[in-house]
This record gives sequence, structure tokens and C-alpha cells, in this order.
Amino acid sequence: MAPSTTDDYRHFAVTKGHGVKGLSDLHLGALPEQYIQPVEERLDMTKVLKEESIPVIDMSNLEDPKVAEQIAAAAEKWGFFQIVNHGVPIEVLENVQEATRRFFALPVEEKIKFTQEQSPTNSVRLTTSFLPKIDKVLEWKDYLSILVSDKKSSEFWPSACKKEVMEYVEKSEFVMKWLLKALMQGLNVDMDSKESLLMGSTRINLNYYPVCPNPELAIGVGRHSDVSSLTFLLQDNVGGLHIRKMETDTWIYVPPITGAIVINIGDALQILSNGKYKSAEHCVAANGSHNRISVPIFANPSPDDIIGPLPEVLKNGEKPIYKHVLYSDYVKHFYRKSHDGKDTLDFAKM
Repeated sequence: MAPSTTDDYRHFAVTKGHGVKGLSDLHLGALPEQYIQPVEERLDMTKVLKEESIPVIDMSNLEDPKVAEQIAAAAEKWGFFQIVNHGVPIEVLENVQEATRRFFALPVEEKIKFTQEQSPTNSVRLTTSFLPKIDKVLEWKDYLSILVSDKKSSEFWPSACKKEVMEYVEKSEFVMKWLLKALMQGLNVDMDSKESLLMGSTRINLNYYPVCPNPELAIGVGRHSDVSSLTFLLQDNVGGLHIRKMETDTWIYVPPITGAIVINIGDALQILSNGKYKSAEHCVAANGSHNRISVPIFANPSPDDIIGPLPEVLKNGEKPIYKHVLYSDYVKHFYRKSHDGKDTLDFAKM
């Protein structure tokens, strides 16, 4: 049953499992108050620089040393870049996007089987907002999160997207490893000795941002940086991703490019590189006219890994900015609070 004017929209979206997809399908005339962000958390479009954007790097010739140099330089200056001619087939990208739409088009009775309360495994969960039990103001987003490195859980993945998700992850693995190798090269670190640390666990999210009434009052995803080593993001042609430019209090729009993948550095790699590589703050705007999807793959350390500045980075006497912390403790700290920019990094600072 749809909420009446006296019903709690949070209960409808969160507890009943309808999510913001369910709210959007009601064609509401105004944004429910539970989703109206404080002014300081809204994306101020007057502060968005559209004439400037993150680097776009052509990966068609991996033998060219300039490619690895461009990747390391972008990670150092921006923390974000896009890659084209990366070798992941366009049909694989299109298939996983279509599978995302197909999953979120399922009846709520089918989708609710994957919520935290009903999912047969902790490795697969459907939720809305970021932390709906903690967020005082909810974000305009639903997402399905799958721990793909837990191979045993694959039998419980939704059939609506299982095949396409597996194919997307498999076809992307080589590219992710190559990017991390290039980034390690920029630190004079041997990738072979660090692969299990950088890619000890892998997660994929299927993100769905439905049409939003009053998008100027809402936010798709609040400002944050990822806790990953590296994020490998496929976005559709609707757009909405913005990153905060490090030197100034301005936002940069990340335009969709057909066939491109958006890459961003996560907090784990910022810590491991002792701050040389940056995990840029980013957010997603709500959209008033189009549904939007994105599909990020997160390469992470394993929960029981210790992360801190790599010895190779400090060998010339560089002073450590970060202490050594258990990665699972870092992640738990991130998930104890609503999105708050890059404040999680303070947990690891000396």
C-alpha cells in the first residue's frame, strides 16, 4: 500500500522495501521531507565548473610508457580519471547496465528477498539511501551490493543480473590489475608483492537513481570518498557524478563518455601511498527527468589486512602521514556514520 499523507515515507521506502524506486513510481508532486537535504549538503550548481573535467586516458597501447605515467599523474592530481579503449567489450558494459535496469524493474516482492533482513547471505544485500537506519536525511538512491570475492555466495545472486555481473567482473579484472600495476610503478613498488593487499576482496554495486521530484533539494549520493584501493565505475549516459576539486571549493562534472570507465582512487590507496595518490571527494546529483544507473566495482584490501604507508614509499626518509590500521576497523568506522566528505581518513591519521 502506498503511503498516505500521514504515513511515513521512510517506512514505505526502507522498512517495506519499496526504496526510492517505489516513491518515484508514485509520481509524487513534491519531495518527501525525509529526503530534503540541508542547504549545505545540496549540490550547488553555481559552484560546478563545466568547462573543466578530469583526464581521459587512452589505453589502446599498453606498451607505451606514457599511459602508465598519465595514470599515476591523474591519481596524484585528481584522484579521478576516465579510461577509453580499455578492452572491456562494449556489449559486456551494455549487458550489465541492462541487467541493472532489469533487477530494479522486478516487483518489490521479488527484490525484498535480497534486503539485509531477508537475504540468504551477508554477501548480497539490497538497500536504499546509504545507511537508512542512521541517515537523518535519506539519499535518493537504491542499490544492490554483492561481495563477488565470496565465490560461495554466487548461488544466491539474483538471477535477473547474475550472469551479466559475473561477466562484467571477469572482463574487468585484467584492466583493474593493470591500472594498479601502473599506480604501484609510480610509487616504485612491485605489484606482484602487493596484489593480494590491493585486491584482497572485491565488491560490485548496482546503483539505481530514479526520477526525483525537486532534485535540487535532494542528493543521489552525499559527498564522500570511497574506502577502496581502486573503484572501477561504469555510468550510463544520463550523468550526475561530480568530484570536488582539491585546491578549491568547486565541483567538477564528470561527463558520460560512451564505452568509458571512470576510475577513482580510494582511501586505502591514499593511505598506502602516504598521500601521494588522492581519494577525491565526490557526490551524485539527483535527476528530475531521467532514471540513472551506475555500476562500480570496488577493489579492496581483505578485512584482516593491515593498511598503512608502504615501506617502499617511506624508504627515503619520508615522514608517515598515516598510522597502520586494520582495514576492517577502517571500514567499520566508515559505516558508523552518514556520508561526511573525507572525514573517515582522520581515523588513520598519525
